[in-house]
Amino acid sequence: MQRESLGSRLGFILISAGCAIGIGNVWRFPYLCGQYGGGAFVLVYLFFLFIMGLPTMCMEFSVGRASQKSPALMYNKLEPEGTKWHLHSIACLVGNYVLMMFYTTVAGWMLQYFVLEVGGRFEGLDPDGVAGVFTQNLTSPAMQVGFMAVIVVLGCIINMRGLQSGLERVTKVMMLALIVIMVILAVNSLFLPGASEGIRYLLIPDFKRMQEAGVWNVIVAAMNQSFFTLSIGIGSMAIFGSYIGKEQSLLGESVNVVLLDTFVAICSGLIIIPACFAYGVEAGAGPSLIFITLPNIFNNMPLGRLWGSLFFVFMSFAAFSTVLAVFENIMAMCMDLFGWTRFQSGLANIFLIFFLSLPCALGFNVLSFIQPLGEGTGVLDLEDYIVSNFLLPLGALLFVLFCTRKSGWGWENFKKEANEGEGFKVQDWMRPYITWVLPVLIIIVFIMGVI
Repeated sequence: MQRESLGSRLGFILISAGCAIGIGNVWRFPYLCGQYGGGAFVLVYLFFLFIMGLPTMCMEFSVGRASQKSPALMYNKLEPEGTKWHLHSIACLVGNYVLMMFYTTVAGWMLQYFVLEVGGRFEGLDPDGVAGVFTQNLTSPAMQVGFMAVIVVLGCIINMRGLQSGLERVTKVMMLALIVIMVILAVNSLFLPGASEGIRYLLIPDFKRMQEAGVWNVIVAAMNQSFFTLSIGIGSMAIFGSYIGKEQSLLGESVNVVLLDTFVAICSGLIIIPACFAYGVEAGAGPSLIFITLPNIFNNMPLGRLWGSLFFVFMSFAAFSTVLAVFENIMAMCMDLFGWTRFQSGLANIFLIFFLSLPCALGFNVLSFIQPLGEGTGVLDLEDYIVSNFLLPLGALLFVLFCTRKSGWGWENFKKEANEGEGFKVQDWMRPYITWVLPVLIIIVFIMGVI
């Protein structure tokens, strides 16, 4: 059976960016900016994004394109005989499933809030009333499981239609719509009364604020965000590398994905932070910023219901683009491992992912007594902790070691694959940094994440 491929370069860039662009960009980035000093944090974040995230993404793409296999079998094709690199494939499969076990619920929240905003559920409510809606939703098993199920079924059905006619076609439309909606929302935020202070806070570095937040705290937060925002380490990028031709160099394509990812992060900051300043709201409010603070802001804004609905469409698209990309990875791995057709893989995973996602969806109500990381935590926190603090950084470290060590695929093989086609090339002067310094930085991210 001939391997499927993506129909266009734009499709590859948008799908890869769609996988990277998720809640980390549009939810976590703005409140981290609020907590860690605004523009100074952004500057440090961009620095680490390009020295850590970019080369690691290029390596993951290269392993995928060279192997022409899903993460389940990519090492088997490239590793030297007798080595055990392929054991990482098990972690890739587990990691994608664990990610879906909580991400389907989070994507369901975005869809819930879009429905609530369109229906005018928040109109006339005071801040306590808005917070009450959030709590009421979380404590409803039917609401949590129902919206999670919609995400699971939609994700699998779209991918079952085929790589080009399903995933690529839908992601192209969704990502282009996401960018247009973001720009409209950002422009609206920029013209709110008093928003100029928020714009300055986000875009102009103030190192005094960085000192107040603690220089080391800012550096660690920026390293973590720059690394995790690209979803590197569990094969989520390798699968799309395996679907493209050799016309473009992979460092150049990685730059395109990183730039698009950054554009979305900065845009979400421009949507949220000026609005917070305009309405006298704490920009570093943490996770509650999206579900409690922002609906309150929309309540007080002219045409707030329209802007709120558009915002949660954008949030839904950002979350669902990641869901689709990870579903594709899971389905491709099942197809490689078990010889299933795309339809068989999709059908099996509709049921499997639904049942695996139940503990998270019920973790805020029926299973709220399960507090695995201490009082006040839930199933979602544990699943997120496993993926973010173990599987992603350790997986990324393995990709770097595999592409730079003689006991793995090796530098020359990696460089040759990455440099096929037009665009930016991997240079030999980068070798000492990528071979020795980058692994140390990833280990620091891992240690700080665990601490």
